[in-house]
Amino acid sequence: MKTIGITGRSGCGKSAVTARYAALGYPTADADAVSREILAPGSPCLAALCQAFGTGILAPGGHLRRRMLADLAFATPEGTAALSAITHPEIVRRLRAAADVARQAGAALFFVDGAAIIGSAFEKDCDGILLVSAPYEESVARICRRDGISPEMARRRLDAQPPESWLRGFACAEIRNDGGLRELTARADAVLERLGALRQAGERQARPL
Repeated sequence: MKTIGITGRSGCGKSAVTARYAALGYPTADADAVSREILAPGSPCLAALCQAFGTGILAPGGHLRRRMLADLAFATPEGTAALSAITHPEIVRRLRAAADVARQAGAALFFVDGAAIIGSAFEKDCDGILLVSAPYEESVARICRRDGISPEMARRRLDAQPPESWLRGFACAEIRNDGGLRELTARADAVLERLGALRQAGERQARPL
């Protein structure tokens, strides 16, 4: 079984590509969803975060105040490192468990959707990285529609993320999402043939489709 990471900047459409592969019957996992699951009320990770950042990060009912945690964690390099040390190992553990389930089921490909795969501990688990890219202003518009924020805030979010040119250096294939859903679906389907030719992560050379 080959494990393929699907990455890209916010608003690029990687979730749509992942959904397409799931609809075709391929097992998939969403790293962002896993990161939310591990911070459910009463979870060990949430308890560890309270020890590191204080119980003020919790709302009534035990739910995480995500914005408050972000403000505290990203205020200093030490805070960012503490957040990563608490959450990343459990995220990777769950993704590897999902990969094991897919492998035992006889899957040929297992896809993991994650904006932060590159540079994470899970990167070495991937046999290839698929980059979903999109024009800057189209990504801004998608973020605004999806999250209900202003274009200025959407641009700030994008500008804080790694550039596509950097992500492209790690990709074995690239899907350019600059059209409608039909075009994206066709390109996502076409990339499956190229993924079948991969043998190891060291064969990475981006090939836009």
